[in-house]
Amino acid sequence: MDARTRKGPWESPSITGPAVIVNGALKSYGKVKALQGVDLEVKRGELYGLIGPNGAGKSTLMKALVGSVELDDGSVRVLGLNPRADKLSIKAHTGYVPESEVPPSFLKVREFLDFVMHVRGLEPEESTMTRWLAFFDLDEQTETIARNLSKGTRQKLMLSSAFIHAPPLLLLDEPFINLDPIYQRKVKDHLLDYVSKGGTVLISTHILSLAEELCSRVCIINKGMVLANAPTREVVKEHGNLEEAFLRMVGYYSK
Repeated sequence: MDARTRKGPWESPSITGPAVIVNGALKSYGKVKALQGVDLEVKRGELYGLIGPNGAGKSTLMKALVGSVELDDGSVRVLGLNPRADKLSIKAHTGYVPESEVPPSFLKVREFLDFVMHVRGLEPEESTMTRWLAFFDLDEQTETIARNLSKGTRQKLMLSSAFIHAPPLLLLDEPFINLDPIYQRKVKDHLLDYVSKGGTVLISTHILSLAEELCSRVCIINKGMVLANAPTREVVKEHGNLEEAFLRMVGYYSK
């Protein structure tokens, strides 16, 4: 596995079948039921949206996909791998941006990206590093310690760390948070290009207009339960737009 020799982000010799499979996922934190029998499947080569209100279970599901949360019952497979048993392989073949995690405060920008490449078994390549530093306008902050970066800049660094090794699958939990409209547009365009070349994206976002524009299919989840799982165009055709569908399904109008 070497990002320098890959012909595209989709290439990995071990990938067969759907990119993500979730069957009957159950997870509770005390009396709080975070996931209640969630089923979903993300096909390779699609941009799939996971949407829901705060506390719906989206981040718990994302964490289960990378092996940082163990389910009480049910199963998940990511690129055919068990996240709990194959954490290193999952890291090698995915780019993950959690909702609230930030780069280690003591590392400089370039040091963090070097570390990310090292964890994935890759030697940092200058052209790859330069590309992503320039893409997010981080090239003048390479020696800045992460704790001194603004929230938006830390988010750009986290996105760089997900994109830099050209993985076949991106798992992005609120990737647009703290980004200004310029970088929202840049990230959006990159994701569309990435998928057009065969990459796969599972994205959780509260920005429903972007989800409607980007995602070929969406899963609406609330209180740990799937309320809808369908092509975005079908949801929009039935409800007018994704925001309206979301508000109706989560019971906004009944309050």
